[in-house]
Amino acid sequence: MSKRKIIIGVTGASGAIYAKVLMDKLAAMKNQFEKIAIVFSDNAKDVWKVELGQEYTQDADFDFYDKQNFYAPFASGSAQYDTMIIIPCSMGTMARIASGVSNDLMTRAADVILKERRKLILVARDTPLSLIHINNMKTITEAGGIICPANPSFYSNPKTFEELAATVVDRVLDLANIDHSAYRWGE
Repeated sequence: MSKRKIIIGVTGASGAIYAKVLMDKLAAMKNQFEKIAIVFSDNAKDVWKVELGQEYTQDADFDFYDKQNFYAPFASGSAQYDTMIIIPCSMGTMARIASGVSNDLMTRAADVILKERRKLILVARDTPLSLIHINNMKTITEAGGIICPANPSFYSNPKTFEELAATVVDRVLDLANIDHSAYRWGE
């Protein structure tokens, strides 16, 4: 069986901790993947610094792409990336995806994933939701995407922010069919 190729998009919505925990977990499981590509929006870099108290430094385990690099392999379906996770996903990014606007690499990659009938997971963080947001979620769901709100669970009794964020990230990993260990209800 061939190894997986996935794309992680990080937008400027609040919730950089979710992206950090996901990248930490993926780095620990790197033997499962052929490629892990990362795309940050400009605002994501700012939010990362504000929320996590540090600039994001590129990890050697991942391939990083500028948001305007339309020559990235996953800007085409022929590269066969099988999963894209946008975490956190801003409502603006979601709106552009829902309306088919591919004005940067993140939205182009999402468009490619949807047109190729592969797995797109958007971890929406904003609240409350307007009817426009709900309709965009409906459109993406009808196109084959998965909306996974960043709603943490508490039944595992998380003790730290990272453990709390992991309750969402573990659900995302499950949705992406990535083999990992996590707290399971009733086990």
